[in-house]
Amino acid sequence: MEFILSLALILIFTKLAGHISVRLGQPSVLGKLIVGVILGPALLNWVPKSDFIHYMAEIGVLLLMFIAGLETDLDQLKKNWKSAFAVAVGGVILPFIGGYGAAVGFGMSQTHALFFGLLFCATSVSISVQTLKDMNQLSSREGTTILGAAVVDDVLVVVLLAVMMSLLGTGAGDISIGLLIGKKLLFFVMIIAAGWFLVPRIMKWMEPLKVTETVITAGLIICFGFSYFAEWMGVAGIIGAFAAGIAISQTSFKHEVETKLEPIAYGIFVPVFFVSIGLNVQFDGVGSQIGFIVVISLIAIVTKLLGGGAGALLTGFDRKSSLAIGSGMISRGEVALIIASTGLASGLLDSKYFTSVVIMVIITTLVTPPLLKITFSRKKGERQIEQEIQDPNISG
Repeated sequence: MEFILSLALILIFTKLAGHISVRLGQPSVLGKLIVGVILGPALLNWVPKSDFIHYMAEIGVLLLMFIAGLETDLDQLKKNWKSAFAVAVGGVILPFIGGYGAAVGFGMSQTHALFFGLLFCATSVSISVQTLKDMNQLSSREGTTILGAAVVDDVLVVVLLAVMMSLLGTGAGDISIGLLIGKKLLFFVMIIAAGWFLVPRIMKWMEPLKVTETVITAGLIICFGFSYFAEWMGVAGIIGAFAAGIAISQTSFKHEVETKLEPIAYGIFVPVFFVSIGLNVQFDGVGSQIGFIVVISLIAIVTKLLGGGAGALLTGFDRKSSLAIGSGMISRGEVALIIASTGLASGLLDSKYFTSVVIMVIITTLVTPPLLKITFSRKKGERQIEQEIQDPNISG
């Protein structure tokens, strides 16, 4: 019954920490992430890593991205696709250069340095999604650009990872790069077709069934089905969940699915996901690598901030909006952890650097919520001043 105690501790402390975080002027997700570090092996070790936590967290991040899809303004997303693409490309090029340069500077081989650069390119939008949701900015122009850019970023990184593993001879040399890219394109074609034709029919077919909660069940079936298909096609499951949310948002069932799903997701699964990130932190044996951790963490933050921000700036956003968008791309989260584990298993990441990389990932994840809070607050303040200048009656 130890997993029941772990779940109870996670739910109690994430709610308390989230409340304290908000009272201190920060997004609630920051407190939830810190709780994971405190409760996990790094400090108190009250909540050990386990398969139970892992699977609950997997469901949590899928539901989080599914809800993000439900709340996404599709018209706004279409309107900003050029910016999203530019942000993603900028958020890959500059971090790759920074990560590669840092690895070379610390004496890594060319093979390991190339993989290290790729590791810096990853973006996990799940943390940004929760922060933007807390600030009611998820459907803003900046918010939808961050979401779109994260999807493109993920596809680019997955393709680059497969190419690198193929070229560097880690057992994937027989992979056809053309076939790999073709599978990604086929995924998006099939997912768009399913969202347009299949999803509305599934929802309408299940609604009149003489059992309880058929609509929310249909939504979950679509979410998990899309996620599984995404993983099967070599794309992250969170993209499938996000696409499922967008598909259902175009139907008349959007409100019912959203209102019934949020209590399930935020009541149990999403808190476990946030805590699971912190459970990866362990401080054993990192004392000799403090300098390395500080350097790679700073490079990881700055290169994503500037790379993503430059892409936004070049496609029509002002400087404050560009900084806000760049901030939303900083978190590496579970995506980078998966890539790091892949590199460790294939010999592309030296085992002595693995713990330091995990800590870097956690640091980028922890700094994202407050940075988003700061940049969006400045942007909001600027807009309010502009409105007051145009209409002095607003302030008085």
